[in-house]
Amino acid sequence: MSLMMNVLILLKIFSMIFTMTESLTVYRSVSSMEPLLPDPGRRELGELSQMITLAVGELNGKVRSAIVRDKVAALVRNMNCYYSNLIEGHKTLPRDIERARHQDFDRDVKQKENQLLSLAHIQTEEAMVARLRDGGVDVYSQDFLCWIHGEFYRRLPESMHISRTAAGREYRIQPGKLRDYLVDVGRHTPPDFAALPAFLGRFHEGYGDECILATNRLIAIAAAHHRLAWIHPFGDGNGRVARLHSRALLIRHGLDGGGLWTLARGLARARTRYYERLQEADRTRESDLDGRGNLTERGLARFCAFFLETILDQVQFMGGLLNLADLRIRVERYFAYEALHLKKHREALVRVVQVLVDEGECPRERVVEVTGKGGTTTAEIIKLGLAEGYIETPSPKGRLQIAFPEKVLPFYFPNLFIDLPVEGNS
Repeated sequence: MSLMMNVLILLKIFSMIFTMTESLTVYRSVSSMEPLLPDPGRRELGELSQMITLAVGELNGKVRSAIVRDKVAALVRNMNCYYSNLIEGHKTLPRDIERARHQDFDRDVKQKENQLLSLAHIQTEEAMVARLRDGGVDVYSQDFLCWIHGEFYRRLPESMHISRTAAGREYRIQPGKLRDYLVDVGRHTPPDFAALPAFLGRFHEGYGDECILATNRLIAIAAAHHRLAWIHPFGDGNGRVARLHSRALLIRHGLDGGGLWTLARGLARARTRYYERLQEADRTRESDLDGRGNLTERGLARFCAFFLETILDQVQFMGGLLNLADLRIRVERYFAYEALHLKKHREALVRVVQVLVDEGECPRERVVEVTGKGGTTTAEIIKLGLAEGYIETPSPKGRLQIAFPEKVLPFYFPNLFIDLPVEGNS
């Protein structure tokens, strides 16, 4: 064998060793997480932030009724867990999510687990929104992150508290506790478990309210989403925690539109690109032109741009759906083409539903005015609407309220739930 051949073989071996060593880097110093923000001179990120702020303001003005807002926000929570499940490789249909909310679980073990995941996600988000409403929450703290994780896993049976590493080793997940073992996430090996409190301390210090200008807040929320996933503080559930945490940040800074839109839908629709951008931002700095930290500034900026574009797309999507004039037309079309089983009072009922879409609720006496019918007939119309689930009431003689049962969602709110393929766990 020639000397040149030996040299080439040795170079190849050294290259393989270097690549393996690089992929198995275990981070212990918090400086390895830098930079925390992309270059502030990146104009496109500032422009996206401004467009999002304007779009959220427009969305807030779409719904006048607090009751309609609450009903739509409840739909969005269902949508949030539906798409989060899809991102994690689980599909649970909206009707199965609704069944889970009424403790009606599937006999199939896997499907029941998916329902339990959905229910845990919804209940955790509801608890999180209530806690944020009460105020005094440090949303960037380790305690709050552990609280989200604990709320989610404590709602699951112990049989679902299992994590498996890439090597196939099993670990028991402790709800609300940081992991105490090393993990691999694709090509990225997250920080040493012993250093997690230090990394989360730097996360809190770097992204907290006092450190970020209001004009950079959306960019910081995007960057924090990646850096939290990069730290990977828990044995499992990090993706869900990161998405719920981003939701908490948006609420905290008044950018959630009162719960009228969800990030998870956009991330699920672009799932492959979402993971690609996360992985790009995991990489180390490529050159002297790629920032001054350990990690790539260019990759972080690309992730932030993707994240902000996704937010803008979803805010605008929900803004279009909640245009009241268009929603009234879609309600009318539903009753014209999909409620043909109603042989009596269909035209009167659609007028009642349209009023409730606008106003959220009305006294029962208003049905006489809306339909032009007498008392006995309006009682029949109300009874029919309640039986079909198109309207609700808090008590037998209470005011009427709008309802959004699962059967009307594809028509009232087209493309709210999209039947995306399940790509497997990541």
